[in-house]
Amino acid sequence: MNKFVPFESRLVPLAIDNIDTDQIIPARFLKTISKDGLGDQLFYDWRYDAEGNPKPDFILNTPEAKRSQILLAGDNFGCGSSREHAPWALTQYGFRAVISTSFADIFKQNSLKNSLLPIIIPRDVHAELFANPNATVKVDLATQTLTLPNGRTVEFPVDSFAKDCLLEGIDELGYILQQGLAIKLFESAHPAPINTLA
Repeated sequence: MNKFVPFESRLVPLAIDNIDTDQIIPARFLKTISKDGLGDQLFYDWRYDAEGNPKPDFILNTPEAKRSQILLAGDNFGCGSSREHAPWALTQYGFRAVISTSFADIFKQNSLKNSLLPIIIPRDVHAELFANPNATVKVDLATQTLTLPNGRTVEFPVDSFAKDCLLEGIDELGYILQQGLAIKLFESAHPAPINTLA
């Protein structure tokens, strides 16, 4: 995982509420344990026609979307089943953050564990961004701020442990491995009890 650093990007607006994980990545694509190719299957049933050809009017098939790193989504994004493939597909497409007014809890946790930042903003700011969908915004995880096109900054919440992991570019296992010396010191100070029943 790469360290999460501040970045600027145009928005990809997808003004649909209650987008569930089966819409993000349909169940038929869950057989793989690899992330490779999942970006092509993101929103598959919306992006492609019955023959598998890209629909030119779907937002993710536009050149602008392919250069963007932030999805601006409707309310309650990522509801439904708990599949980890959903954030995998989003990051493989190229997204580093999703902005919404709310996220399903399991999707939010899966995202944070897979370098996808779920940004929750107030409804008035959400509406403002949808009114200017070609806008560029700046995301700064360290300060937990989203800088709007007019220069105003909006703070967003994020779990402190997940934030530290993202900033360091590590997952939960990486965090544990960083504690190797502390774990050894603890174990040496707390020897295993002797089994007297043997």
